[in-house]
Amino acid sequence: MIYPESFGRKQVKEEPDWEAIHARLQSSRRINLQYIWEEEYRLANPEGYSYSRFCAKYNDWKDATGKNVIMAQEREPGKELFIDWMGDTLDCVMDYATGELHKAHFFVTTMAESSYPFVEAFPDETQMNWNQAHLDAFAWYGGLPKILVPDNCKTAVIHTSLYDPQINQAYMALARHYQVAIIPARIRKPKDKPAVESGIGWLETWLLEWLKGKIYYSFEALNHDVRERILNLAKKSFKHRPGSRESVFEALDKPLLRPLPKDTFESFETVPVPSVNNNYHVRYDGFYYSVPYMYYKQSVFIHAYAKKIEILDCMNNRIAIHQRRFSGRRYATQFEHMPENHKAVAEFNRYDGAYYRRRAQQIGRNTARFVNALLDNAEFEEQAYKSCMAVINFSRTYDSVRVERACIKALSLNSVTYTTLKNILKNGQDKHPVNDSSDADTPTPYHENLRIGEWK
Repeated sequence: MIYPESFGRKQVKEEPDWEAIHARLQSSRRINLQYIWEEEYRLANPEGYSYSRFCAKYNDWKDATGKNVIMAQEREPGKELFIDWMGDTLDCVMDYATGELHKAHFFVTTMAESSYPFVEAFPDETQMNWNQAHLDAFAWYGGLPKILVPDNCKTAVIHTSLYDPQINQAYMALARHYQVAIIPARIRKPKDKPAVESGIGWLETWLLEWLKGKIYYSFEALNHDVRERILNLAKKSFKHRPGSRESVFEALDKPLLRPLPKDTFESFETVPVPSVNNNYHVRYDGFYYSVPYMYYKQSVFIHAYAKKIEILDCMNNRIAIHQRRFSGRRYATQFEHMPENHKAVAEFNRYDGAYYRRRAQQIGRNTARFVNALLDNAEFEEQAYKSCMAVINFSRTYDSVRVERACIKALSLNSVTYTTLKNILKNGQDKHPVNDSSDADTPTPYHENLRIGEWK
């Protein structure tokens, strides 16, 4: 009676259309609840709910309508393989020639029951690498699942649809070869593939953090360490169930996998080369691969696989095969593809001081002393390589015994040079005893190239 206005009918705020708001959130990853509240709800309802109350009311609505509950999913062992790319990449593969760092993209699969993982790093997420990663995963598990459950990436699904997704043709060809079904996860439904989603989160911590700061000079070296790490991680015990990923895989998943077929599926890109250059190399993706030099000016075809390069002639005969390169030296040259004169140059260029010391030791102890002195006396060791090569070759022209004696003679004269050794062998001076004084007393015979005059 005293304060009638205080006991009047309370103002009731109009409830938002939670169903529409929920659908709006599901329509795009870029939309969040705060954006809807600030830019849509609050502008239309200045006296409406505060943000905290708005969020609480939305969660109450999801609880009431069952949106917050999840369905327990019992997975059949060996049936499904969940597949995705990790969202995170690492700059960890260095080009040996340029010092440039390349990103590593990580392909991940997990078995449904055991969550046993497979991980492989690639330079990009192309179709060829996607298919190759599947082949490597099948080999890793030692068998085939019944169903592949990929994410909706373009290398798996061309057109997403709940009822009739359009599968990528190259991916479908792989599935037909191995007789596996492809059932993509529903778009924006991470709970459809919890094994791979939780596996990625686990691997981003235990694998990527472990790899951070490490530098590799090839993807092969990186993947070697990745697989070693995965083998160790798979042995770690589960927190909420007995066993480990490895033990559950061996006990439940692996026995139910189907055997791999004898023929391995291979996908490749064909690139015609109208004419081989005069350096007998063909170019693919920034790298150069050798063919036999006889194919200069001839037309060939490149079959580019995810991990290898095959080169075929016009009659479809394979003439060369190389490991595909993504970093390092630009030219991949096989020794047998060279003409003889190029082989000689290449053979010379690949030898170092250790090689010449080893070869000299095989001839004899004094030859080793002579070659060692040649290398040590040079201002730069490389300057003595040709002389060392000549010493080694003397053992072919003359026998090793004569070369040993000639080296003893040159060392006693304190004249460790190629010319001295050559003259000793040519003139047969190695056949005389080292202390034979006739050598020292015999004057040098006059000839037109002899300089007469005072030395300064």
